[in-house]
Amino acid sequence: MEFLKLFKAKHCTTKLVSSTKDGVLAEITDLLVEGGALEEPLRADTVRALLEREKLGSTGVGSHVAVPHVKVRGLDRAVCSLAIHPEGLAWAAVDSLPVHVIFTVLRPEKGGDAHDPERHLEMMRWIARLSRDQDFRRFAMRVKTKTELLDLLKEKSAV
Repeated sequence: MEFLKLFKAKHCTTKLVSSTKDGVLAEITDLLVEGGALEEPLRADTVRALLEREKLGSTGVGSHVAVPHVKVRGLDRAVCSLAIHPEGLAWAAVDSLPVHVIFTVLRPEKGGDAHDPERHLEMMRWIARLSRDQDFRRFAMRVKTKTELLDLLKEKSAV
C-alpha cells in the first residue's frame, strides 16, 4: 500500500491525447510538472531521458501496458504517474499490441534520505504485478476519471 502514495491524482490522467509515444511521454512529463511533482527546469532532461530509454528498448511490457522508467538528475525521491490512453497507441510493445495503460516512474540517480534503491525495486515488482493483473488492466481501460483510476489502484493494491 505504501507505493500507492506515490500516485497522486494531479499526476495521473485517463485522457492522454497524443497520437505518438514521444508525444505521450512529453504529455505525462507535463502532468508531473503541472502537478508539482517535477520542477520545471527538469522537464527537458526528463523527456530526453524517457526518449533515450525507449531507444534502448521498448518499455511496452505487453497486454496493453508500458512502464517507462528512468533516473533523473535533480530528483531526490521517486515520482510516479498512471495514465490511460483511451484509444491506445503504437509503442513497439513486446506483443505488438497498442498501449493503453502507462505507469511512468522517475527516480533519483542515487539513493538518499527520500529514496531507497531497494524499495524502488520492490515498487517496480509491485507495478509489474499490477501490469500482469488482467482485471486491473481491463478496468483501468474503462475508467473515466482520475478518482476512479486511483480507486482501482487502491483496490488492487490491497489484494
